[in-house]
Amino acid sequence: MPHDGHHHHDDDHGGSGLSPIALRVKALESLLVEKGYVDPKALDVLIETYETKIGPRNGARVVARAWVDDGFADWLKRDATAAIASMGYQGRQGEHMVALFNTPGIHNMVVCTLCSCYPWPVLGLPPVWYKSMPYRSRAVIEPREVLKDFGLDMPGDREVRVWDSTAEIRYLVIPERPAGTEGLTEEQLAQLVTRDSMIGTGLAKPHP
Repeated sequence: MPHDGHHHHDDDHGGSGLSPIALRVKALESLLVEKGYVDPKALDVLIETYETKIGPRNGARVVARAWVDDGFADWLKRDATAAIASMGYQGRQGEHMVALFNTPGIHNMVVCTLCSCYPWPVLGLPPVWYKSMPYRSRAVIEPREVLKDFGLDMPGDREVRVWDSTAEIRYLVIPERPAGTEGLTEEQLAQLVTRDSMIGTGLAKPHP
């Protein structure tokens, strides 16, 4: 069921040569550690899992297909489990899928308040912060503040809907397609889809 809800810390190592994007990632890492979402000891494993992108690439291809194929998008809305399985992504933790489409007026965000139910076939292993008590407890109570912790400041007129995953139902957020991507191929579009955008704690990357 949906629940309705209504930082940047700079890392400076004296000319370490990090790009603005890398600095932003480091800043968000520091903030997530500080807020208790991520165990610092687990961060290296988290980064490694994220950078290899093994699991999330499956979900990214599902999103890209939905962006370019209205028929597939409609199928996702009607029966996400079957639509996703048609692309070869199925199995444990993905038996009952629901696709949540973000719109200019609605932003969807997924949490599992009881444990860490997560759609493995399309997103791989859940990130450490998804399983953390601060995320699981605060996402429902103050979703806008949690999104700010992830660097996402939602406009006041955009409704934030929080969906609680269960053993029976798992959710995949379909982020909004970035502007100016009309000429991109499906595979190029998939490169813009991040794992966090499919959980709802991030957006798809803008077209370079």
